[in-house]
Amino acid sequence: MSDIASLARGLAEMGIDLPEAAREKLVAYAALLSKWNKVYNLTAIRDGGQIMSHHLLDSLTVLPHLSGVKHLADIGSGGGLPGIPLAIARADLAVTSIETVNKKASFQQQARIELQLKNFEPLCARVEEVRRETGFDGIISRAFAELADFVRLSAHLLAPGGRLYAMKGVYPHEEIARLPAGFAVVEAVQLAVPDVDAHRHLIIIERNGNA
Repeated sequence: MSDIASLARGLAEMGIDLPEAAREKLVAYAALLSKWNKVYNLTAIRDGGQIMSHHLLDSLTVLPHLSGVKHLADIGSGGGLPGIPLAIARADLAVTSIETVNKKASFQQQARIELQLKNFEPLCARVEEVRRETGFDGIISRAFAELADFVRLSAHLLAPGGRLYAMKGVYPHEEIARLPAGFAVVEAVQLAVPDVDAHRHLIIIERNGNA
């Protein structure tokens, strides 16, 4: 099955409808990730089919849950996941990717140029050192850190009323119990990724008035 057919089947299973131009960019991004991965070790997954399922489709599972977000920060995004697929899927979503490793941030910049992603901005920096006049209404991470560390390192970038979105594997009961005071889980969504036989959860966190 071709990459474009594999992507189309996966999107259909998830109930996500994307225009042809977005699908073509997603396939081009997967090819770019695979190419750079041979030299820069951006991700442990090297099989093209698994890149499509375990990276692209996995990233896009959260798309329906970000409908109200306009400015999204992606923390510790590595090869640009989930930020780049989300930016491709939603041209109206402004995505800032914050990545500490220079070679990974460089790849993201190259992807931004080659894919002409005007709504995507890579930033090579430590998240706790980033400062902005206006915050993000959404901050997302995918396998970045324990929930408490994710909140502690990035909550200063959260706009009033904004939410933190943590993409996790199995439901993280113990991590949730260790959340810092002033933050609480407002929703936990079980995600299903086509061709991925593993637990996936989206943990959504808000300030609860004491932070």
